[in-house]
Amino acid sequence: MARLTDYRVLTFDCYGTLIDWESGIWDALQPLILRNGRADVAREPALEAFARFESRHQQETPVRRYPDVLARVHRSVAESFGLETSAELDAAFGASVPHWPAFPDTADALRVLQRRFRLVILSNVHRDGIAASNRKLGVEFDAVYTAEDIGSYKPADANFEYLLAHVKADLGMDRADILHTAQSLRHDHAPANRFGLANAWIDRQRLSEGGGWGATGQVDTRPATDFVFFSLREMADALTTIQREPESSVAVLNRPDVTE
Repeated sequence: MARLTDYRVLTFDCYGTLIDWESGIWDALQPLILRNGRADVAREPALEAFARFESRHQQETPVRRYPDVLARVHRSVAESFGLETSAELDAAFGASVPHWPAFPDTADALRVLQRRFRLVILSNVHRDGIAASNRKLGVEFDAVYTAEDIGSYKPADANFEYLLAHVKADLGMDRADILHTAQSLRHDHAPANRFGLANAWIDRQRLSEGGGWGATGQVDTRPATDFVFFSLREMADALTTIQREPESSVAVLNRPDVTE
């Protein structure tokens, strides 16, 4: 059975895993809802509409920067609920990523994980968005790869090909060293399975217990996962527990630039 200490690199999805994008999305939809006086528009249906339209627009225009994708998603969501929008409202939604909050457990958990692993982000968001979010995450990542760098959006194969090539070139790590850590089954765990990557599911929506999909695109068949945690804090706590075991039972795979 795989152990967390079998790996040297954690490659993260950011939004939905480290950043609470559902709260950010819902907050950013409020000007549209208020302008239309539509208190009947509920959070879950709005997030589900976001998931549908984000997937569609990313597939149709894979080289479009994420703020422009979001602006088009906003207009599509508005139309699906019969809401009147404007170019200004669409653009404001597109520019909302820097305001999306981190999950309360993220920064502390990342600091624990960074003591043992190299940390990498593979995100569908643009460089400026990641830079703004990174200031909320409490650590310096060893590498950050975005859809803007790659020219396509997850779950496209190109994003994971880019990840593997650059983790090797930039960090000197191989596929077997990587534990891909993410919330989205569709964007991350399905392609991780295709590429033979070990994976840890941060199941913040508790889908494994029947929770809702929210802003995450659905999959018909659940991909295989090596680990399941309900928060990043649970993952960090699991690592801490392993490290307290007798030294002979734990693989020595510390970050090469960290002395414990």
